[in-house]
Amino acid sequence: MFSIIQNEQYTGQSSPLFTKTIAQDVGLLHQKIDGYKPTPLVSLKNLAAKLGIKNIFIKDESNRFGLNAFKVLGGSYALAKLLADKLNIEIDQFDLQQVQTLLKEPLTFTTATAGNHGTGVAWAARQMGQKAIVFMPKGAAESSVNRIKALGAECIVTDVNYDDTVRLANQTAQSNGWLLVQDTAWDGYEEIPTWISQGYMTMAAEAVEQLSAESEKPTHVMLQAGVGAMAGGVLGYLVDALGTNTFNAIVSEPVVADCVYRSAQDQNGNLVAVEGELDSIMAGLACGEVNPVTWPILRDSTSFFARVTDSISATGMRILGNPLKGDQSVVSGPSGAINLGLLYTISIHPNSQMLKTQLGLDENSSVLIFSTEGDTNPELYRKIVWEGMYSL
Repeated sequence: MFSIIQNEQYTGQSSPLFTKTIAQDVGLLHQKIDGYKPTPLVSLKNLAAKLGIKNIFIKDESNRFGLNAFKVLGGSYALAKLLADKLNIEIDQFDLQQVQTLLKEPLTFTTATAGNHGTGVAWAARQMGQKAIVFMPKGAAESSVNRIKALGAECIVTDVNYDDTVRLANQTAQSNGWLLVQDTAWDGYEEIPTWISQGYMTMAAEAVEQLSAESEKPTHVMLQAGVGAMAGGVLGYLVDALGTNTFNAIVSEPVVADCVYRSAQDQNGNLVAVEGELDSIMAGLACGEVNPVTWPILRDSTSFFARVTDSISATGMRILGNPLKGDQSVVSGPSGAINLGLLYTISIHPNSQMLKTQLGLDENSSVLIFSTEGDTNPELYRKIVWEGMYSL
């Protein structure tokens, strides 16, 4: 159901791309957006006790800006940076309400997405009076397509997988003079993906402040990876804010799309791509190519890498939605629940004590988990949580 490896490439090196100073500028931009407020940090104290650890904290992103996922943080910051550059102003001077009056005509932004990133770009484009065209891979959930269209964007579902959809979006953008806002990078396309990952630092900065208010510091941080854009941005901030070697970071991904896991295993330091259908209920994580912008911080500061089956994520969804008495429920989709599912599965595994010792989990451990999406696919959510689909 899962496998975990220790990161042999770990150095503890921080990244100059992801720092508290940069995060302050990012946060100021987000605070200018109508409806901004920190998302909740939920303590699952009773579940933690059952699993033999001190505490579990869930950063609940199911209602960020009234949407159903965290991704808008990256898309909004990247669009603001692009528009600020277009207007030749600094990002701290950027005014969301005035930007459309300063342009002769709206710009067209495009992206490829499994759902949440495209929703974020579409929402941010609408907020700033711009246009958005979103490409989605084959098999895209109808609910995600409809959500993007409802935000005023055009949505095109392709007949290829996620990584090929990224390539198609890039080619189409170049042909039409559109601005590509993609959360993965390649040679010659690094700046915008960097901005997107920096946008995710707001989520991490909020969590650190919320933990501080509880006089808590995490001993473990569990992050999920698709291309690694969120995991890298959040991990980079936490390393800078909390210090190297103050916590163990565990980065998880679907077993069918384990490009980060395989890259960590590569003895020659190469990024390893995974090809094929990449079929997983964790649609937002079903990516076969690692983001080279965030790979260095993942390589240097992740303690352990894990790959898991869909059943583990589904178990996390059920536990979060049906908590122990006294704990608060959290509505979490497959990509958001992967790590709570993994933590629980480790705790009930026949070799649980050996695994906990390996990971440094004990009665003094406080685990920080990011539930990055809510029920973005309501039909699938009900089938999993109500009907028990993908049971352990």
